[in-house]
Formats: sequence, structure tokens, C-alpha cells
Amino acid sequence: MTSLLPALAGASNIYGAGMLELGMSFSLEQLVIDDVINGLNYFPYNGIEVSDVTLDIASIKRVGIGRDFLGEMETMNNMNILSHPPLIDREMYQTWNKAGAKSLTDVAHDRVVDILKNIPQRTPLSSSQRAEMDRVIKESDKKVA
Repeated sequence: MTSLLPALAGASNIYGAGMLELGMSFSLEQLVIDDVINGLNYFPYNGIEVSDVTLDIASIKRVGIGRDFLGEMETMNNMNILSHPPLIDREMYQTWNKAGAKSLTDVAHDRVVDILKNIPQRTPLSSSQRAEMDRVIKESDKKVA
């Protein structure tokens, strides 16, 4: 699912999160992944800090314009300033491999399990609360009918 174009157009609601097979099936793991992707696409709407630190003016002066900044410590330190995707592992391959080499789907599944385990328990409405809600709904229905 891609939400970048709707995000750029100003949409506040993206359809299809978690859906597979054109909506014929649904995956909680895909929902978690799509949530991260949507968050990354909407991230710029919160504003992007522009400063000597984020532009890394010191490295530009030291390395020079048009040269390689990937080896600079500041590049690594600033890499996560713009986004912190919670499911995406940005470690080097060897570090990721030693940590278990979990795929994005596996990481998303772990997140789904964590969410489901930690759903807060809700107290059901009492019969008097339900009756009051039904009364309010019926009263509202009369007003719009």
C-alpha cells in the first residue's frame, strides 16, 4: 500500500491498511507495517528542523561540497533525526544477522503479539448505561427523521 501521493495531496485518511489481495483478506502484520509506512509518509507534515546541526555545516566545511559524507560520524548520528521507523532495523548486516536476522514480517508479528497481549481490559457497560445510550440514540433518530 502506498500513501505518499494521498499524503502529498493532503488526505487525512488512507484506505487499505492491512489489506491483502485487493481487500479479499487482511493481515494484522500488514496493518502494523502499513501504519509505519503511513507514518513515514506523513512525517514531513510535522515540520523538518533546519539548523547547523541538521545541515551538518561543519562536515560540509571539512569534507567539501560534492564529496562523500557517508563515512562521517555526523552522518550516522544524524541519520535518524528525520524518522524513527519502529519496525525497520538500520543496523549493519552483520549486527542484524547476529541479532537473529528477523524479517520485517517477523518483527511486525512480534509487534502484533505485543499489542494483543497488552490490550487494556475494559469494564462492560452496565445495563442502565446501555439503556441510557439507547434512549439518546432513539431521541436523536427522531430529530433527524
